[in-house]
Amino acid sequence: MALPAKNEEYGTKEYWNIRYAQDTIDADFDWFKTYSDIANIIHELIPNKSSRIIMLGCGNSKLSEDMWDDGYKYIVNTDYSNILIQKMRERHNVGRPEMEWHEMDVRSLQFDDNSFDIAIDKGTMDAMMTAKGDVWDPPQQVIDDCTKEVDEALRVLRKDSGIFIYLTFGQPHFRRRYLERPGTTLEIRTLGEAFHYYLYILRT
Repeated sequence: MALPAKNEEYGTKEYWNIRYAQDTIDADFDWFKTYSDIANIIHELIPNKSSRIIMLGCGNSKLSEDMWDDGYKYIVNTDYSNILIQKMRERHNVGRPEMEWHEMDVRSLQFDDNSFDIAIDKGTMDAMMTAKGDVWDPPQQVIDDCTKEVDEALRVLRKDSGIFIYLTFGQPHFRRRYLERPGTTLEIRTLGEAFHYYLYILRT
């Protein structure tokens, strides 16, 4: 796994294409928690396994395949690395042929309004926050990128029933500003003991 020379490279497509080009087709990496760590919460938030789910910046995480194996069969994966998407299609085309993989930027999703029940982000917004600057006063580019991602997620989610699930180590005073929207409700849960993660649950 190629680590970036500088943290802000996590927010560039170039870094991820280089990294995924070096990875084998069966390589995987999960930011924060694995599916087994949060499966009970997922079952609670997504009781209907026929829900249509979009993964925002899927990477080569095992989250999608673990959820698929747990019965969630309508999963659409997006990532802006074409190298990654091609590898994931090849990796899953036999065992999980109906799972979809799309080269796509989460800031400009190419899906219709009201077309998903659930949107999940596990680390993607965090990568967009690695630009240099004060975390208390982030650069305008960070504000714009994160706002666009949430706007797009809310656009493709079904009105009055959609849920945006965001898992991160980012504390509420750094993340709330991007998530709160008129006409939605935001719930924040703290996970872990020694080191805290946060689960943001934004309902339309």
